[in-house]
Amino acid sequence: MSFKGLKPILYGGREVWPLVEGGKGVAVSNHASSGAWAAAGGIGTVSAVNADSYDPQGKIVPQIYDALTRKERHDQLVQFGIRGGVEQVQRAHDIAGGNGAININVLWEMGGAQQILEGVLERTRGLVTGVTCGAGMPYKLSEIAARFNVHYLPIISSARAFRALWKRAYHKVAELMAAVVYEDPWLAGGHNGLSNAEDPRVPQDPYPRVKALRDTMRAEGIADSVPIVMAGGVWFLRDWEDWIDNPELGQIVFQFGTRPLLTQESPIPQPWKDHLRTLEPGDVLLHRFSPTGFYSSAVRNPFLRNLEERSDRQIPYSRVEAGEHTVQLDVGVKGKNFWVVPADRERARGWANAGFTSALRTPDDTVIFVTPEERELIRKDQAECMGCLSHCGFSAWKDHDDFSTGYLADPRSFCIQKTLQEIAHGGPIDENLMFAGHAAFNFKTDPFYSNNFTPTVKQLVDRILTGD
Repeated sequence: MSFKGLKPILYGGREVWPLVEGGKGVAVSNHASSGAWAAAGGIGTVSAVNADSYDPQGKIVPQIYDALTRKERHDQLVQFGIRGGVEQVQRAHDIAGGNGAININVLWEMGGAQQILEGVLERTRGLVTGVTCGAGMPYKLSEIAARFNVHYLPIISSARAFRALWKRAYHKVAELMAAVVYEDPWLAGGHNGLSNAEDPRVPQDPYPRVKALRDTMRAEGIADSVPIVMAGGVWFLRDWEDWIDNPELGQIVFQFGTRPLLTQESPIPQPWKDHLRTLEPGDVLLHRFSPTGFYSSAVRNPFLRNLEERSDRQIPYSRVEAGEHTVQLDVGVKGKNFWVVPADRERARGWANAGFTSALRTPDDTVIFVTPEERELIRKDQAECMGCLSHCGFSAWKDHDDFSTGYLADPRSFCIQKTLQEIAHGGPIDENLMFAGHAAFNFKTDPFYSNNFTPTVKQLVDRILTGD
């Protein structure tokens, strides 16, 4: 018996539980976890963002970018992405054994997104049921889905964003839109779709936002049988009891992104799994350091705290004496054309005395102060950019036209591809970005995980279906 009579839904021509494994990029939602989720009767999601591929012995092929130019390294990245995505889908399909369904997830803002998505779908025909896609406005998603005859599930965080996508493109391929994923910008892990009109410090109740989305869908003539997937902050189904069979909301499906991290099939390294059990409320930070320019949510570990401190050691400057900028900066910079407020010069001198002797310019006419070692690492990472995003604030790369954003590279950010590859493949958890949703603190108190119990995916899905 499932919680509150939760019933299977029809998806891709078969009955599946209305439970989706959230896609987590860069080798985290891989064939093992998503195949097992589908085998348990749900919708598993293979991430097609920098997915792993394997050598003939079954070992993961390291993604080494040895080409001389960024453009050539970007081309290598696209080839790695297609090969890895195909291998992950094929393996997940085998594990699922004809049960549930396999989706793939891509970020529209990743470098070469369209090429990679088309390359994977071309070589996995009949294996993929649907494509989830967010991080940007993926207008072309419906047209790509039509070409390969797969369903598509746009990821949005407001009714307004969905309406724009529908009006411009999706209404032409209405029959293949299997669901709309509402990813809550204050609760979900990874990149979040906060708009400029929304305050990152003031979370909004998801219910009215999802009701507004359903109202928009109804106004466009979309049937209530097209589900809305609630993504972000979902832990116990009993907390969402009033969402199930609710005529105001129509069909609701629930997405679990964080809980599948702590399963036997989850490919993340053991120290990451262990750390998840220690988190307290507030340990996941909604921040804006990502080179995508989007807000994102990650564990507030030393890596993230270092980025916070780096941005705190920041002062504005002018190239000429103007307004309150009446003194010249005399630490961290070469040349005399850095005019600052007297109090800021004193702060800068204090940072320099503490070892932060290098000043780096940002695109916002400010400088930040870092150690010489940090400066070298930032410069090295910027120089080695492999074009993993369509637009990267950290390296000023763009994946089309002249391959430059036209802005100064931003040292307040970081190389996201490097750090996510490192943490997924055993790098130090304190020195890398660790994405997680804001409900991750439940691992510590949920009795299901007591005595260091790590469930299989099947045990987790069975547990979720009880309401817990």
